[in-house]
Order: sequence, then structure tokens, then C-alpha cells
Amino acid sequence: MNSPVETILETRGLTKVYRTGGVATPALRGVDLAIARGEFVAIMGPSGCGKSTLLYLAGLLDTPTEGTVIVAGTRAEHASDAARTRLRRRHIGYVFQRFNLLPTLTAEDNVALALRLRGLPVGARPREMLSAVGLEEKRRRRPNQLSVGEQQRVAIARALVTRPDLLLADEPTGNLDSETSDLVLGLIERVHGDRGQTIVLITHNEQVARRASRLVRMRDGRILAD
Repeated sequence: MNSPVETILETRGLTKVYRTGGVATPALRGVDLAIARGEFVAIMGPSGCGKSTLLYLAGLLDTPTEGTVIVAGTRAEHASDAARTRLRRRHIGYVFQRFNLLPTLTAEDNVALALRLRGLPVGARPREMLSAVGLEEKRRRRPNQLSVGEQQRVAIARALVTRPDLLLADEPTGNLDSETSDLVLGLIERVHGDRGQTIVLITHNEQVARRASRLVRMRDGRILAD
């Protein structure tokens, strides 16, 4: 008898409306999505379709107008900011399109910061993680001393060093040339294959989306039927 599939992330009726000067702009319109532990899912759609908003809400970096986000069995909609932060740090690694590396810290210290924020021992883990992404020799360089692709690999190392249940990646190849994109995607695929890492990646690029094991398409704030 097969074991039941564990859902690590679920959204129910997720809605987000932005209001500016009395004008309401819906970004998400009742999104239902379930991600099983160990899946590699690409969410694809044109610019403005709501995919970045969906990832931002799923990562507990913002609150929905309506609906529910459930991470590792915990409903987040009524949680305090402090509780949401704890839930995010415990379960989620986030790779931002613009990297969000601290410019005054070395690559190694940027990675170590993720451990310190969770109160975890640092030890050799940052160096080991940078070695895994091919940057051990550049661990003492600051972001402005690294190429764009190297900065993205540091961002991925930082997201993975805490061994999160869920890795969320926002257009991780959006700022990269084709050669560096292949390198970064190969790294993400390797982490998925070797560690069974659950990954949700958003993209507008069909070739990138095809690297995932499951494709979810969005348009106008909604998930399209398969």
C-alpha cells in the first residue's frame, strides 16, 4: 500500500487586490494550488499574470486579501507577523530575482546570515554550500566582486543552507545569459534530484518551465486548467 502524498504548500481561494488612489487592481483571483513534498513545479505565464504575487504570498512575505496559505500543515492567514516569520524561516527558502544579497557582507557571510536568523549553528555549512554551487574559492568576495550569475548562485546557496522544506524561486534566470541560465537551472535540477528538494519556480520562459516535472500555467490572476 502506497503512503499518502504529503502536501507541503497549499493555497485555497487565494485573492490579492492592490488599491491605489481608490482604484482596485486584482492580482490574484481565487487561486487553488497544492504542492506535494518532493515536487519540482514551474509556474508559467506572461508578465502581469500574478505569478510573482502568488509566490510572494506563498512565501509568507505578504498577506492575501482573501483566502488561505497552508505551509507544512500550518494555516498562516490569522498568524501574527512574528509567527509568520518563524514559519517562513523554519520551512521556506526564497530565491529573489534581484538576489537581495547584503553588499557589505562576503558571499560566505551572506549565506551564514540565513543560519543566524534561524538561530542555527553556522560552522562549516556556508562554505560547504558555496562549494556545492561551485563558489568556494570566491567565498570571501563581496557581491560587487562577483558576476551576476555568481551572485545568483550565492542567493541559491543562502536559500538552501538551512535545508528548507520548500524552495521558492522567482525568475531565477531572468537576469542571466543563456549559458549562465543553464548552469543555474542545472544546479536547481541537481538539488531536486539529489536531495528530493521541493521546488516551486516561476518563469515566463517556456524552455525554463520544461525543465520542471510539473507545469502550472497562469493568466489574468488565475490558474488555467490542464
